[in-house]
Amino acid sequence: MTVNINKQVERIPDSKIREIMELGYELPDVIPLWFGEGDDPTPDFIKQAAVRALEQNETFYVPNSGIIQLRKAISEYMEGLYNNVTNIDRITVTTSGMHGIMLAFQAIISPGDKVVVIGPIWPNAGHAAEILGAKVKSFSLRNTGEKWELDLTELFHLLKKGVKALFINSPNNPTGWVANIDDLEQILVFCRERGIWLICDDVYARLVYDDYTLAPSFMQLIDANDRVIVVNSFSKSWNMTGWRLGWLVAPPDMLQILAKLTEYNIAGPPTFVQFAGVSALRYGEHHVEQARIAYNERRNLVCRRLSRLRRITFVKPQGAFYIFFSVEGQTNSLAFAKMLLSEAEVGLAPGIAFGENGEGYLRLCFARKLSLLNRAIDRLEELLD
Repeated sequence: MTVNINKQVERIPDSKIREIMELGYELPDVIPLWFGEGDDPTPDFIKQAAVRALEQNETFYVPNSGIIQLRKAISEYMEGLYNNVTNIDRITVTTSGMHGIMLAFQAIISPGDKVVVIGPIWPNAGHAAEILGAKVKSFSLRNTGEKWELDLTELFHLLKKGVKALFINSPNNPTGWVANIDDLEQILVFCRERGIWLICDDVYARLVYDDYTLAPSFMQLIDANDRVIVVNSFSKSWNMTGWRLGWLVAPPDMLQILAKLTEYNIAGPPTFVQFAGVSALRYGEHHVEQARIAYNERRNLVCRRLSRLRRITFVKPQGAFYIFFSVEGQTNSLAFAKMLLSEAEVGLAPGIAFGENGEGYLRLCFARKLSLLNRAIDRLEELLD
């Protein structure tokens, strides 16, 4: 390189999901199932709230923690979901879930701290901690063939080794695993006793199926002063991926620390976008439920069709909107994803993008129209059967 950059940044690998995207972006008939987003547009009532805010000149600086209207709306929304008081002094508005994850790590991580990340997982989570000089260890969910499960005995053994923070994403991207409330309670008690921070990615909390209508969450269990930071986002449940808006729930004494860090990152999310977030929370319950129903139908379609292919193995996801499947005889997921892109013009995320414990898998995002999913599997069948 021509410049001497931060060595921590230099060591972070490029995104293998984006590597597939960049190869396939210009293909005229590609079916892109690589990213985690639906193809339904943002609902009109959310867009119109942003338009009204612009017309009312809501385009100036606001407090770093977010506008009070949105923080109150988040407070009411979280209390309604989890029946646990969530005062606004615990709420920080962010520009996306990813920004929230980075803020959380910036607030608690010093170089050399140990962080455990439960995987397979969206790679940005662990890399954010590595950029700050943390030593990140992945702890793998176990695929039993029937379900993904978390071995608490092994996890607690690892956490005893001087770990500063545990990162947990449930519902999980990419596996669709959903943590049960008993496991969350045991994890919370264990971490409380040892002063271990919990950073919890709840971005897919509303996108759950079968026995769930809402994913179990630490929000049901924690006290205001627990060392727990919960990350959330408007991207998935409200079809707002391009808006870049999210929030954190953290202990009250973290509010000014997170505001300070926000000052040095972005100085606050765009004002008019925050007003769109208020509308999403106050008037969006019907949309969220209809999206969940639609994604469940799409999940069932993809599972039904993939289950007919003799080389395919997968666990039916309980949450999020991904199928994480393995193909008999394939151990290089990046090369195989490139082959499928070239020969079938279907873009899938390679499992290696989600850590070493994701190798041998491919991730398919099923948050797309049924007709598009059917076309994609029609193309893949010959290569996967």
